Amino acid sequence: MGEPQKKHFVLADTPFDTGTLRAGLLDDRVGGYASFEGWVRDHNEGRTVRGLRYEAYVALAEAEGERVLGEALAKFDILDAHCVHRIGDLAIGELAVWVGVSAAHRDAAFAACRFIIDEVKRRVPIWKHEQYADGDAGWLHPDRPENP
Repeated sequence: MGEPQKKHFVLADTPFDTGTLRAGLLDDRVGGYASFEGWVRDHNEGRTVRGLRYEAYVALAEAEGERVLGEALAKFDILDAHCVHRIGDLAIGELAVWVGVSAAHRDAAFAACRFIIDEVKRRVPIWKHEQYADGDAGWLHPDRPENP
């Protein structure tokens, strides 16, 4: 039996360290690295947000996330890529999603990073439940235009 396959997409129910994740992408072949970090902001569509909760169909989200990362590894001239997305309750200012890509050259790293975050947001079944300052709350779904 061989080694377990490396996971490129992970759901995390606790905060994570981006420095450790970045270090895991680097080796002597890397000439460029690009990353994206998404944080919980205090507003959406003119409404004050006081926090949110991410929920996911875990098995499906992990499988689709792996597909997205696999597509990026095949489509772009990159060496490695990783994405972590939080689930659970998050406060304003908390890191919600991180994407990191390493490549021999920067153009491929930038393009793959953009592809990954866009496809994760579009395809992976993770739902955002925002709590608003006025006491109201609302679900935002990955396939809806209000969740760009």
